[in-house]
Amino acid sequence: MGEPKHPTLKPFLSVAVATAAAVLVSACGISADVADPTGATPAPAEGRRLLDELAVAPEGSADGYDRDAFPHWETVAGSCDTREEALKRAAEPGSATVNPETCAVTDGSWRSPYDGATWTKSSDVDIDHVVPLAEAWRSGAAQWSKDAREAFANDLEHPQLLVVTDNVNQEKGDQDPGSWRPPLESYWCTYAESWIQVKHHYQLTLDPTEKAALADMLARC
Repeated sequence: MGEPKHPTLKPFLSVAVATAAAVLVSACGISADVADPTGATPAPAEGRRLLDELAVAPEGSADGYDRDAFPHWETVAGSCDTREEALKRAAEPGSATVNPETCAVTDGSWRSPYDGATWTKSSDVDIDHVVPLAEAWRSGAAQWSKDAREAFANDLEHPQLLVVTDNVNQEKGDQDPGSWRPPLESYWCTYAESWIQVKHHYQLTLDPTEKAALADMLARC
């Protein structure tokens, strides 16, 4: 498996930096892009087309995997990093409290798409990689450069970073849809579309069970 189409971090963060810079409303700023904070997902028909284009292969080995092989969270603008930007853009409009010196997001209102729960403390939520880092490693990222893995781990352009209930994220771990789906069944369609778009963009493989689960979720759209 070769490297993804955009093997460095710069193309992705340049989009994020431009967006953040355009909508700064305080020293660190709160992104106005909250209507679709996870990036556009394809329509079901497009999702099925992308699913059919993905290569199917047995899942690779986890040998050599380390989260440090996917550097995160990187600076987006000023002192604000990818995690803080993800928190700001997913918060209900006007709800986020941001420390102007450190850019830390402490309070706000976040609705977790995985379970529908709403949280007001950033300590109660996690930033989830829709396609987990370890899953990416097993499906092609082990062959990438460190810069390519850094781009993947900090991707604010595609539907890869979600603010979700922390214990739900921990339950998910590094599982793919063949063994884990969000508790909120009404979100399955969007989750499948997001997973497929990310894997397609980064040219990651699917194992057969994973592909069958994604097809099943798309059938519910």
